[in-house]
Amino acid sequence: MRTVASSSDPLHLSRRAGLVEPFHAMDVFAAAGRARQAGVDVISLAVGQPADPAPRGVREAAISKATEGRLSYTNALGLDELRQAIAQHYRDSYGVVVSPARIAVTSGSSAGFNLAFLSLFDHGDRVAITRPGYPAYRNILSVLGLEVEEISTAETGYLTADSLREVHGRKSLKGLLFASPANPTGASMPEEALRELVDVAAELGIALISDEIYHRLNYTGPDITAAAFSDDVVIINSFSKYYCMTGWRIGWMVLPENLVRPVERVAQSLYISAPEISQIAACQAFQCTEELDAIRLRYQQSRELMMDALPRLGLPLLAPMDGAFYAYCDISAYSEDSQAFARTMLEQTGVAASTGIDFDPIEGHKSLRFSYCEKPERVAEAMERLKEWLNAGS
Repeated sequence: MRTVASSSDPLHLSRRAGLVEPFHAMDVFAAAGRARQAGVDVISLAVGQPADPAPRGVREAAISKATEGRLSYTNALGLDELRQAIAQHYRDSYGVVVSPARIAVTSGSSAGFNLAFLSLFDHGDRVAITRPGYPAYRNILSVLGLEVEEISTAETGYLTADSLREVHGRKSLKGLLFASPANPTGASMPEEALRELVDVAAELGIALISDEIYHRLNYTGPDITAAAFSDDVVIINSFSKYYCMTGWRIGWMVLPENLVRPVERVAQSLYISAPEISQIAACQAFQCTEELDAIRLRYQQSRELMMDALPRLGLPLLAPMDGAFYAYCDISAYSEDSQAFARTMLEQTGVAASTGIDFDPIEGHKSLRFSYCEKPERVAEAMERLKEWLNAGS
């Protein structure tokens, strides 16, 4: 029998592996799962994952393809049918003409971020993101050896052209990534503010990446895509949120013409292609608006409930809940340790929420993010549980 040599010395790890902070929202998600297995009735408001399944037309298309028994690689940029459907979506939803040739289909928006960063920036380049913001932005940039500059949006709730100009003036930026509606706050950028941001970025030579994953979930006004103002902005979107397709891992990019071939080359080696079955299914997603808007209506009901309940519980909102399905709250009246607060809340109420330190390494110890993409009745029950718990401790 062959024996495998082993060493008492631990395997050497790269320095980049140590740069990635834990995604605490997923840790809470895992803790909630363990509590469920132990018999606790957990209401998870921690992760931005729709409670509803993918639309019927999407599922039927996937079943039909699966019964054929053969799933294949596709072009690295995606199936022509899906790229054309996405281009039609921009005409129908925004009145913006985008050539299908400028669209790249990706394995979720996460792959889109990787492809954008690798194709636009070199090691050591300085890229700005917003604070608070989605933690994967910071972690992916850091792993790739890029310098991260975080710009606070506490004053307005969204990134402004003036703040971009001020940060760039201190030390030049190569890129900027922002989201509207934003995660974790749900705040949306007004149209004129977005237009001015696009103009100033172009003036300063800053590559702009617009994360529009929460489009079609804006409750205070129409969605505005950065593609309406420039063909040079990289747009990243996904079928995960509005379309209820998180586990299908399918998203897209709208690219400047000169970035299409570089992204394609990188994608060929990193991913080969997005899953064919998910691409075929996603072609049907744009035909399911009636079903999806019924789900969106439930989000609106839960949003209104949280907007009323959370401030009454002494958990004031830190930003307007314009879109997405999040409420970002100040917990400082009760605690300045969001991890401990979230852990105790889960243990004593069965309600799970995400800790603010995921989204804001400076002020996040005083905040929590609640997701309201659960069914409205479960969100209502969660608010009642918190009311009883917080009142009992006062």
